[in-house]
Amino acid sequence: MTHYQGSCHCGAVQFEIETEITEVTMCDCSLCSKKNALMCTVHENGFKLIAGEDKLSLYTWNSGVAKHYFCSVCGIYPFHKKRSMPDHYGVNVRCLEGFDPASVPLRAAEGRTMSLVDPVSKA
Repeated sequence: MTHYQGSCHCGAVQFEIETEITEVTMCDCSLCSKKNALMCTVHENGFKLIAGEDKLSLYTWNSGVAKHYFCSVCGIYPFHKKRSMPDHYGVNVRCLEGFDPASVPLRAAEGRTMSLVDPVSKA
C-alpha cells in the first residue's frame, strides 16, 4: 500500500490515505460533473482525517447516503463517503501531494444512471 498526504487548497482540511491507486474515475452525475474532480476509491480503514474536521461542510442530496465534504474556508472538495460503497471514500486525487493523475488509467463512471429518490428534484 502507498501512503498519500492530501489537503484542500488552503490547508485547513488535511488527510492521509493508504491505498494503491490503479485508476481514477470521472463521474458524470449532476454533482460530480460540476465539481470536475478525479476520484480514487479508498476503504474507510485506509482513510484518516488529520486536521480540519471543524472546517468541513457537508452536502447531501437525493438519497442522502453519499456524504460530500467541502472545506468551508476555500471551498475545495477533497472527499466524500460513497453511495455505492458506504464503507469507502471517494478521494479527489487532485488534492493529493505528489500524485500524477495521468500515471493511471481514467475510467468514466456513469453516475447519471443511478436511481433518483425524486427524479424531478436535483437538490
